[in-house]
Amino acid sequence: MASPASSSSSRIDVFWHEGMLKHDTGVGVFDTAMDPGFLDVLEKHPENPDRVKNMVSILKRGPISPYISWHTGRPADISDLLSFHTPEYIKELVQADEAGGKMICEGTILNPGSWDASLLAAGTTLMAMKHILDGHGKIAYALVRPPGHHAQPAQADGYCFLNNAGIAVQLALDSGCGKVAAIDIDVHYGNGTAEGFYRSDNVLTISLHMNHGSWGPSHPQQGTVYELGEDKGFGFNLNIPLPNGTGDRGYEYAMNKLVVPAIQKFKPAIMVMVIGQDSSAFDPNGRQCLTMTGYREMGRKVRKLADEHCDGRLLIVQEGGYHVTYSAYCLHATLEGVLNIPSPLLLDPIAYYPEDEALAVKVVDSIKRYWKDSVPLFGEES
Repeated sequence: MASPASSSSSRIDVFWHEGMLKHDTGVGVFDTAMDPGFLDVLEKHPENPDRVKNMVSILKRGPISPYISWHTGRPADISDLLSFHTPEYIKELVQADEAGGKMICEGTILNPGSWDASLLAAGTTLMAMKHILDGHGKIAYALVRPPGHHAQPAQADGYCFLNNAGIAVQLALDSGCGKVAAIDIDVHYGNGTAEGFYRSDNVLTISLHMNHGSWGPSHPQQGTVYELGEDKGFGFNLNIPLPNGTGDRGYEYAMNKLVVPAIQKFKPAIMVMVIGQDSSAFDPNGRQCLTMTGYREMGRKVRKLADEHCDGRLLIVQEGGYHVTYSAYCLHATLEGVLNIPSPLLLDPIAYYPEDEALAVKVVDSIKRYWKDSVPLFGEES
């Protein structure tokens, strides 16, 4: 009898390197690295190695493990980074590393070991994308840190130094994929990826995020429905700012009404699912209420879109997720959905959260009305 992972469509190739754990973000008041002098216990920075250790271990020892094939990642070359980032920005990061580190922007701390980990995150994501492009597998997951989707071509932001997903999208374009779609379900706007392709009609970026707005000079983008791209790229950056507290049913409604029809019209050659478990009900960095059920369903929907339009080719890239336990559970659920496993392999240990999707439905419907008047992909609807 064939094992669960005997075919490329029933397994996930996971790319990981333990050197990424050497990015030490320190302790302080939440993500500030500040010791006010009057607290006995200082917390680890939210983006710390423990969160990813649990993600690795749940995939190795959890019930999904028979469906997982493991691959060791590698560091990116500087030339790889220049496909997305400016030379001046990369030079700034290299110099910061040579100087022993610095806080690049608020909450985004480059310490000794951070640059090597960043190169591993970018290179490992490129390996995962190349694995798909070379025909060695259909579904690959880059389990990487530091995260990347806030890193803009010339600016670090939001714990991110290098835009791992953006560099991988560019590799797909350079390898002959005419169209690439990136669906970002992290709780925060994937502003860096959007910025990198803001003037391109070959990349469709879709971001579902809480309605948080800008958080300062490093993150000038608001993530509003009106930020649609520029020049040729107008209409190919789609933001879905959801009300704080949107839960499983609200996200499912947004996927059905906005994401699915956009992908069906765009018809990408390959898809990238940018995942963050900070949209969960228990995350310290978000105000949404997703549970394992919601993540499982989104994984299932994205897999269906990849099967319909991309010959099943799907790259998954890790971003946020800061509840050390529940993030791992939600990752497990997401990948269960991607694998189309009919019944949950892992039950939710903590989630019972009453939810009312009425406000989210109202917001999604208003976004769809706006897109029908403003976005070519939706304006073509009969």
